[in-house]
Amino acid sequence: MSRTKTSLLAALALLSGTSAAALVSAPAGAVTAAAPCTVDYKVQNQWDTGFTTAVTITNNGPAKSGWSLTWSYAGNQRIGNGWNAKVSQSGSSVTAANESYNGTLPTGGSASFGFQASYSGSNAVPATFTLDGVACNVAGGPTDPGPTDPGPTDPGPGGPKAANPYVGAKVYVNPEWSAKAVAEPGGSRISNQPTAVWLDRIAAIGGVNGGMGLRAHLDEALKQKGSGELVVQLVIYDLPGRDCAALASNGELGPNDLDKYKSQYIDPITSILSDAKYAGLRIATVIEPDSLPNLVTNAGGTNTTTDACVTMKSNGNYEKGVSYALDKLGALANVYNYIDAGHHGWLGWDSNLGPSVQEFYKVATTNGASVGDVAGFIVNTANYSPVKEPNFKVTDMVNGQTIRQAKWIDWNQYVDEQSFALGLRDKLVAAGFDSGLGMLIDTSRNGWGGSARPTGPGPTTSVDSYVNGGRIDLRLHAGNWCNQSGAGIGQRPTAAPATGVDAYVWVKPPGESDGNSAAVPNDEGKGFDRMCDPTYGGNARNGNNPTGALPNAPLAGHWFPAQFEQLMQNAYPPLS
Repeated sequence: MSRTKTSLLAALALLSGTSAAALVSAPAGAVTAAAPCTVDYKVQNQWDTGFTTAVTITNNGPAKSGWSLTWSYAGNQRIGNGWNAKVSQSGSSVTAANESYNGTLPTGGSASFGFQASYSGSNAVPATFTLDGVACNVAGGPTDPGPTDPGPTDPGPGGPKAANPYVGAKVYVNPEWSAKAVAEPGGSRISNQPTAVWLDRIAAIGGVNGGMGLRAHLDEALKQKGSGELVVQLVIYDLPGRDCAALASNGELGPNDLDKYKSQYIDPITSILSDAKYAGLRIATVIEPDSLPNLVTNAGGTNTTTDACVTMKSNGNYEKGVSYALDKLGALANVYNYIDAGHHGWLGWDSNLGPSVQEFYKVATTNGASVGDVAGFIVNTANYSPVKEPNFKVTDMVNGQTIRQAKWIDWNQYVDEQSFALGLRDKLVAAGFDSGLGMLIDTSRNGWGGSARPTGPGPTTSVDSYVNGGRIDLRLHAGNWCNQSGAGIGQRPTAAPATGVDAYVWVKPPGESDGNSAAVPNDEGKGFDRMCDPTYGGNARNGNNPTGALPNAPLAGHWFPAQFEQLMQNAYPPLS
C-alpha cells in the first residue's frame, strides 16, 4: 500500500443520542401459519419528515426465480432511494422487484431489502402486501390490518446507532487468523485478539479455497456475541484500479469496472448484511484503504504521480465507487462506515491535508452518499506509524530551530498518528461532517519495541540528532510501507482510548504479508512492487531510501511466519 507525502442519515445522527427512533412491525396478529408468503415491514428510524425501512419477504409457496412485491400507502409517503430491490412508486402504489442477485426464492426462503422515504402527517404501516399476485400474511384472503395503532416502540437490537460502536461491545475474533497465530511459537499470547476480515476480491464474499466467506464469518460472530454487543470489522477493498500507486496490492478490477464493482461486489455484501438474522451485530466497515489519499498525492503532476492514479482521478471511479459503498452500506442501521485516511506520513502536510478534507467531503456528499453515511475515519491502516512519539512533539525546538525541519519530519505538521487523527477530525467537522465523528487507529504493527526502542530524546546537537535519537519509529523513511524490518505488535485493541478516538483496532492481521519481496506468478491480480524488495534503493516517493522490507515475503495477504515472529518479539507493550 502506497504511503507518500506529497439527507437522510444526517437526520438520523441527531436521533442517535435519544430513544425516539422507532422500529414498527406489521401487526403480528396478521400473520398465520398457512400464509403463502409473509412480509415483515419495519420502520427502522423515523423523524418529522422521513423514515427508513427494512422489509423481509418469506416465500412459503413454490420456489421462485424472480419476485415482485406490491403494496399501497394510506398517507402521502414518497419513496426515495432503495437497496437490494428495484423500488418504484406510482401514486400511492409501490412495487419492489428483485435484483439480479437475489431473485431466487426457494420454498421457505427469504429476501430482504430497504428504502428511505419522506412523509408528512401520519406514517401508518401498509395494510396489505401482495407477492406476485398472492396476498401475504394470511391464508388466501385479504390481510387483516390488525389494530390501527402501529404497535409499540421497539428500538430493535442495539437500538439507534451507537455514538461509538466499540463501547460496551466485544469485537469479533477471526478464527482463521487465530488458528494461524496459535500455530506459531508464542502465538497463543495474541491469538485471541480481534482482527478485521478483508473482503479483497469478489470471491472472498463466498469464501476462497474452502475458507470462510462473509456469511460464515457473520454466523460465527453470532456465536461469539452471546447476549451482549459485538462488532465485526470488515475491510471493503476491491475498487476498480485499486491502489494505483502500489503494485503489491493491485486488485482484480480494471480502471473502468465500476458497474462490476457495484453489482458483483458492493451489492452482494449489502444483501448479506441486510439479512435480518445479523441485525444484532454491529458492523464496522473500513472503506477502501489507499484510494482517496492516492488521488490527492499521486495524481497531481508531482514526482510522486503515477499514470494509474492519474487515470483513476480522471475517470472518477474511485470517488463514484466509494460514494456508492457509503450510500448502500450506510443505509443499514447496524453498519458503521469508516473511510480510510492514510496516515500522518502521507497526508500530514497542510498542502495534502486541506485537499484531502475537500476530497473526503466531496465523496461523502455526491453520487447518493451523505455525511450521515460516515461514522468516522481510520488512519494508519496496515501501516507502521506509532500512535504517539513519546520522546518529542512537533512543537519542540532545538538550539532555536523547529524540529519540523529535521529530515525525518520534513516539515510535517504531525509526528504521530493520534495527533494526526485528532487534527484531521477537527478539520473534517469544520468542513461539514458530523460533530460526533469518530476516529480509528490501526495499531496492529506500530509498537516498535524491543532493545532498539529509545527511552528518551536524542542529543540536542542538531534537530536531526534530536529526532533520530528519540523516535521510536525505526523505519528508514516514513513512506516505507512493505513488511518493515524491526516493527512490533502495537497497542492491543481498545475501545475509546482518547476523546474523539472510537478505538485502537487491528485492521491488518499481524503476520499477513504486505507484498512479495520478489516476483511471484499469481491469479490474484497482485504485482511485484519494488518497495517490497529489500535490495531496492527507493524512489521519489520514499525519498530515495532503501525499503527496509523483510526478505522472502509471500504475496500480499498470505501468511508470513518470519514477520509474525518479529512482530511478537518487538511488541510494545511487550507480550506476556
